[in-house]
Amino acid sequence: MAGRDSPLDEPLLAPGKDGDEDAASMEAQHLLRRDKGASFSRSCLNLSNVISGVGVLSVPYALAQGGWLSLALFALVGAVCYYTGELVARCMRAGGDAVRSYPDIGQLAFGRRGRKAIGAVMYAELYLVAISFLILEGDNLDKLLPGTSVGLPGGYLLRGRQLFTLVATVVILPTTWLRDLSVLAYVSAVGLVASAALTASLAWAGVAEHGFHARGGNVFSLAGLPTSLSLYFVCFSGHGVFPTVYTSMRNKKDFTKVLLGSSLLCSLNYALTAVLGYLIYGDDVKSLVTLNLPSGKVYTRVAILTTLITPLAKYALVIQPITTGVEEKLSLGSQGSLPRAAISTAVLVSTVVAACTMPFFGYLMSFIGSSLNVTVAVLFPCLSYLRIYVPRGGVRGAEVAAIVGILVVGVCVAVVGTYTSLHQIAGTF
Repeated sequence: MAGRDSPLDEPLLAPGKDGDEDAASMEAQHLLRRDKGASFSRSCLNLSNVISGVGVLSVPYALAQGGWLSLALFALVGAVCYYTGELVARCMRAGGDAVRSYPDIGQLAFGRRGRKAIGAVMYAELYLVAISFLILEGDNLDKLLPGTSVGLPGGYLLRGRQLFTLVATVVILPTTWLRDLSVLAYVSAVGLVASAALTASLAWAGVAEHGFHARGGNVFSLAGLPTSLSLYFVCFSGHGVFPTVYTSMRNKKDFTKVLLGSSLLCSLNYALTAVLGYLIYGDDVKSLVTLNLPSGKVYTRVAILTTLITPLAKYALVIQPITTGVEEKLSLGSQGSLPRAAISTAVLVSTVVAACTMPFFGYLMSFIGSSLNVTVAVLFPCLSYLRIYVPRGGVRGAEVAAIVGILVVGVCVAVVGTYTSLHQIAGTF
């Protein structure tokens, strides 16, 4: 039995009644209002799309940083993130229907402070991921259409990443004005096809041009290990969205199977991309592997066009919690669509400015992975699970020891990886 002061006895705030309620809860409510939940196959598709993100573009670079032996760490990171994803589901079950989002779990475990803390980390993570999407769009479009420039009044020449980031912004902007983003769920299959197409394009490049015998590959690099680990964590991030997928399922008992299948599918694609990219380009592989592909080739165009789809489709989903959070904080929810459009536009403009001034996609992704993804995907699920279940006596000693070990490793990765990535970012100025 939980004691009187146990967080399990603290009433959760009713969704929709708290002015500070986060956007993740509101999205979960929308899903719960559907007459029927998502089927097993649809849930697998959605969760796979969540896990399989822009990390696939950086995983060859991560392998180059850590060396071949870091593939063992890649497998370990995948296993840990799968386990912590299962811990998220257990925490969801502990709170029943009242727990519908990640911050809800924070409140269940640690009260209002826990809710605010995890909300702040989530919003920071989403904001930086949105910036990385725009950097990705600008870099890949510049690779696809090199040398393109536009003259502006005053003699200023807009070209390269800055030009194409603005072009991508024009395409993305209308999607950020949508309140009901469920229509974007249909791009899940397209996003997964895009990831597979990148892997196929690398195989095509290896066969047609370079071969799979690049020199300079190292077995293990201790100096590059923090960057490697951080980028591996980026590959398996998405835990902040797991509660939304969980609440949308028709049969929530199948979440473990959905999580396992999605994790294995994405791990296979990540591993193939990493190995192919490193075999072809060796230590010369760039932070975005598409930048290594030769210009003008058919497979290069296929790879870049497909990798452009994911950021375009996901950007609105990523900033929607931020937009709704600001809207709720300012109590603008009942004032029509104009305030929401203004807020989403302001958020988009701020990320565009940041993307145009950050020439370090790989370092930014490393920072996100080490500081924020590790917190959301490892530290918070473990701490919440222990806080919720230990008072019940429902956690065995061996599992407690394993979780403590994961926490120690997670803290080390977060501290060392954050320091390394910030040092690399500072070195670019």
